[in-house]
Amino acid sequence: MKLTDRIFELLEPTVKSLGYELYEVEFQKEYDNWVLTLFIDKAEGVDLDDCERVSNAVDPILDEADPIEQAYYLSVSSVGIDRPIKKDKDFQRNIGKKVDVRLYAPMDGKKELTGELLSFDAESFCISAGGEKTIPRKACALIRPHIDF
Repeated sequence: MKLTDRIFELLEPTVKSLGYELYEVEFQKEYDNWVLTLFIDKAEGVDLDDCERVSNAVDPILDEADPIEQAYYLSVSSVGIDRPIKKDKDFQRNIGKKVDVRLYAPMDGKKELTGELLSFDAESFCISAGGEKTIPRKACALIRPHIDF
């Protein structure tokens, strides 16, 4: 099992008990330091106080379990409004909303599409972008909510 998966399993119950969703765990080197980042979410959105609350709750758990050998910094962050749509619950949350899609290879001459997310299943999703288009998930490099500025 990957380190980030082990940490996810270790911390998810605590994060959930505080009223948040543990969305993703990353462990990567940033400049000369290792950083463990927990991405959290909740229906009303996440603010700095939420991040601090989760950090204070999980820090002792990480210290006791000691799943990471080297020194690291703990970071707790919101997933952000433009977070990639990866999981079924992300697709469900965005049904009826505009999304931006970036493809690995062109479809009808385009690698980037914007349209309303109509439906999805385990293998593909459908958007309305100049007509209905069904796109295999494996053909999609990135899908995220569309943000109008």
